[in-house]
Amino acid sequence: MFKSRLFEEHVVQIWNDGLITGEMHTSIGEEAIYAGLIDHLADGDALALDHRTTSPSIIRGVDPKSLLLEFLGHENGLCSGNGGHMHIFSKSHLLASSGIVGASGPAALGFALAAQHLRPGKIALSFFGEGAANQGMMMESFNMAAALRLPVLFVCKDNGMAITTQSSEVTSGNLISRAQSFGMHSLELDGADAAVVWRESGKMISGIRMGEGPAFILAKCHRPQGHFLGDPLLRISEKPLKELSQISGPLIKSVTKYKGATLKQRMSSLKKVTSLLGKTMKSGKSGNRDPVSLLRARLVKESSGIEDLETEVINEIEKVVESVLNIYMERSES
Repeated sequence: MFKSRLFEEHVVQIWNDGLITGEMHTSIGEEAIYAGLIDHLADGDALALDHRTTSPSIIRGVDPKSLLLEFLGHENGLCSGNGGHMHIFSKSHLLASSGIVGASGPAALGFALAAQHLRPGKIALSFFGEGAANQGMMMESFNMAAALRLPVLFVCKDNGMAITTQSSEVTSGNLISRAQSFGMHSLELDGADAAVVWRESGKMISGIRMGEGPAFILAKCHRPQGHFLGDPLLRISEKPLKELSQISGPLIKSVTKYKGATLKQRMSSLKKVTSLLGKTMKSGKSGNRDPVSLLRARLVKESSGIEDLETEVINEIEKVVESVLNIYMERSES
């Protein structure tokens, strides 16, 4: 988890320096979910990922050097620089991702169907956010997995936000009941507690391997970086005067414009916007639990050598980043 976090912190800095182009979706805050689950996997098990690929790839064992080169668009990257951070594939790890929301459902079905026929006892994991749970292809995946009793575990990482929309406003009912309606064993977990995720997911994975059919985990989590780096809601919550000064004019103009919606409808929309900003600010100040810090605090009490392990990881990642940036700069200069 520490290796994944440290690597992503370097990625954030490299993105801020302008070397990684386009959007960047980090998995900071989700490390406990990936570590607790992936630790149970063996060779032949598969991972179907969403657009947050960094942490699960690092924890699964993908070479961080090839991963960072891929993010930089380098031809020596994991996918020859063609996939970026959202569309990666590693045949040796049976790992694939897609930036299409909900696509990890059908991808996991393919992995699981292949395992059922070719690799009995092997499983597939599908990772996605709660916003993706409303995608039709994800519901079809639930149904087909249950109907065919495929060895797949669906893992929903729930941070309460579907990009900039509060998930509760666009999701009917609750996702545990929804998964149970397909006949899947379903469980809600604290996604910040690696020990809880590891213990409970281990039981579910054992059942899936024995042919009990698919299962579903709803893991609650918090992503301090928001949906992507530079998330507008976070920018406003961190620097309200600077950011609001840029949008207050257009907001006021839209409310006072003669044509269009009624004044009541406009005020209702404005209220939703201000409410969302308020909740974002509150979330950032509420001391949301960091999974890496939580596990570290527990391990420091239970065992020795944590500092030595961290020093080893720091040296490893710094060497990787230095090497990759040298390769990148050499190409840029040639």
